[in-house]
Parts: sequence; structure tokens; C-alpha cells
Amino acid sequence: MRSIYNGSISFGLVVVPIKLYAASEDHDLECHQVHAHDGGRIKYKRVCEGCGEVVPNADIAKQYEIDGQQAILTDDDLSSLASENKRVIEVAEFVPADQIDPTMVDKSYYIGPDGGGALKAYALLAKTLGDSGKVAIVQFTLRSKNRIAAMSVTGKGDVLVLHTLLWPDEVRTPALPDLDSAAMDRKRDGLTDAEIRIAAQLVSEISNETVNFDKYRDTYKEELRELVMAKLVEPTDGDETEVSDLLAKLEASVKSKEAPKRRPRKMAASKPRRQRVSA
Repeated sequence: MRSIYNGSISFGLVVVPIKLYAASEDHDLECHQVHAHDGGRIKYKRVCEGCGEVVPNADIAKQYEIDGQQAILTDDDLSSLASENKRVIEVAEFVPADQIDPTMVDKSYYIGPDGGGALKAYALLAKTLGDSGKVAIVQFTLRSKNRIAAMSVTGKGDVLVLHTLLWPDEVRTPALPDLDSAAMDRKRDGLTDAEIRIAAQLVSEISNETVNFDKYRDTYKEELRELVMAKLVEPTDGDETEVSDLLAKLEASVKSKEAPKRRPRKMAASKPRRQRVSA
């Protein structure tokens, strides 16, 4: 696995050199936008709407807006920020795992020790966190953005995992048009004992102690792959014509190579035999 971040975890006076690794990978089929007429790839150009010129990456800056006023910042400007150059994941506090709202979870990363010398401190942090039954709330900077994250351990307790979280103001309030608290209260009050009992019975019947993800399949991806494979082997109308023409040419070639039928040889005119006349 290739690391995406090198830094350290600050846990009190203990500093653990670490690396971050993406915990997930994309297995979707590779797809490109093409011209349906001839299959040519669609390309996009970065064009300046001011001068109409194509702008190379080196000349692209970022424009930020505050209170209707804009300021342009270059990569050099952004690199001067203190947080940008800080490579420390600071443990702020430990909280029960149920305090993390699942809607706040953004992405997950595996944390590995950076070198054999960091293994003991890494193992200590993983065991301490696992024994506590809690998650650590941490802060750090990743890809030019200050992050808040929850750090925990895997099921076996030997690998640290970092779950980056959305900031509270990034999580939308569920203001759904057909759902309000007063309506829900009325519906709950109207539930009968029989309905509640049967629903609980259904939950009990299909409950398991552990989840087996191997029994679940991405049926859309499987069907999409089958569709693509069918397209790869399915001849188009033009292909059928080409195959027909090619077959006709091959058959004609075979016939032309066949050995010509042997013609009967012309026999030389035979002379009449002389009959012997006995004396």
C-alpha cells in the first residue's frame, strides 16, 4: 500500500511517527466520455473566460471570496500557512464511540507506524485505545484542510484507523417536507401494541450477532460488466457485412487453389495391326 500522508500522532508526551493509507479503493469499471459517432475521447480545456486563452496548470491560482470581495492566492501564499506545514495528529480527548454521529463520517484511513522504531509506541497506543473502548478525537491538516477525526482500532485491535469527520456546520439539518416532529409524535402515539410487537418479532427473526458482508453483492456492477462484455463480442451491422465479405473472399480463394480436374490425355492414333498369315 502507498502512503498518502507522513507525520506523527501526539498522545500526551508520547509521539508516534506514522503514515496514513487509504482504507478503501474503487473497483468500478473504468469509464471515459466519448463521441458516440466515432468513439473519440472527449477532452476538456481550461479556458480563461476573460481572455479566452487556454491556461496551463502552472498559471492557475485560487480566488477566495469574503463579504463579496475577492482575493487571489497562489500556492506560495497557501504554503505560508502554519497549519499547512504542521504534520502532527493531536489527540484532544477520548469519548464513547456512540457519541460519533454516522452522518459525520467522511473517509477512512489506516494508520501504520513509520519505521520499526515506532512500532512499540504504536502498539502501546493501539492497546490503550482498544482497552478503553473509546475513540480518540484528533485534529490535523490534510490536503490543505484542517480536519477533525475519530481514531479507533480494528476488530482485532492491532491496527489504528482514522475516520475523518465533517464539521458540524457541514452536516445539513434534516428539514424534510413530509416529516416534522409533531407529525411523528402523533404517528408514534397512534401505533398499536400489536404493530409494535410484530415489528419487534420481525427484527428478532432476522437478527445476527455478526454481519457477513460476503453474502452481499454489487449487482449493478455485475450487470454492467456483463453488458460491456456482450458489447465487446457482439458484432455490429458493419462488422457482419465485413465478416460476410471476408468469408466470400476466403471461399473464392480456396476454390482458386483447388487442383484442376485432370483432363483425359489424347491417345496417339494406333496403327492397324498386321495379321500374320500362316504358310
